[in-house]
Amino acid sequence: MELLRLGAVGAERPYVRAADGTVFDLSSVTADIDGAFLGSDGIARARAALDAGSLPAADVEGLRVGAPIAKPAAVVCIGQNYAAHAAESGAEPPKDPIVFFKHPNTVVGPYDDVLVPRGSTKTDWEVELAVVIGKQARYLSSDEEALACIAGYAVSNDVSERAFQLEVSGGQWSKGKCCETFNPLGPALVPADEVGDPQNLDLKSWVNGEPRQASNTRDMIFSVAALVRDLSQYLTLDPGDLVNTGTPEGVALSGRFPYLAAGDTMECEIQGLGRQRQTLTQA
Repeated sequence: MELLRLGAVGAERPYVRAADGTVFDLSSVTADIDGAFLGSDGIARARAALDAGSLPAADVEGLRVGAPIAKPAAVVCIGQNYAAHAAESGAEPPKDPIVFFKHPNTVVGPYDDVLVPRGSTKTDWEVELAVVIGKQARYLSSDEEALACIAGYAVSNDVSERAFQLEVSGGQWSKGKCCETFNPLGPALVPADEVGDPQNLDLKSWVNGEPRQASNTRDMIFSVAALVRDLSQYLTLDPGDLVNTGTPEGVALSGRFPYLAAGDTMECEIQGLGRQRQTLTQA
């Protein structure tokens, strides 16, 4: 099954898509797909209601697809977690995870427009596997404990402005990562137990229909489990928090491709998690 949030911005409602593609209204189980839902065995309750046949089928034709989680309290990101991307960025592969944050209000729907910031000259794309936390992660001691804290996975686009990130004020990553609309997420939240091995997922991106990134999560330097375990030593992750796990090679920062401009389109896809598409417009 897949968890969805559909509706106008700020008025999204929770839905679940069954294996046969039928979409059901989940509002009898929860008012929203958020940290409170995920932290109270929400996925198990949604699955039980779906299996019991107690959810009404929904006509969702024409409804906007929102981000599959509501208002994450934290968006934690990992930099240079694929060796080839570190190389194209001009850096050695990190010995420890590089951690930075995006403002939670950067999270938007998977098909919403992305705004090119005023003054931007180097807006870039980054397909990433997003981890959604389902149980508090604090001082974890094993990869098994870390994986048990994950509710599910989604497609994320860690949109970046490289001049803001690397040049303004001598380089401050958050300045290039926190512009409005800079984290399209979704289309769906897929439960962790239905994804299987998170270290064997193909991920790809396109700009204006032309291929850009093509890799697999097996190429991560630090695995999903290792990242969650490591983060838990320095901060507490709560249900509903989002972790972007890094992007593979093939971004504009490499110098191989032009940066984005208003009118361009981006697409990101991860095996089993869906595909998203955005059009860029000027802020």
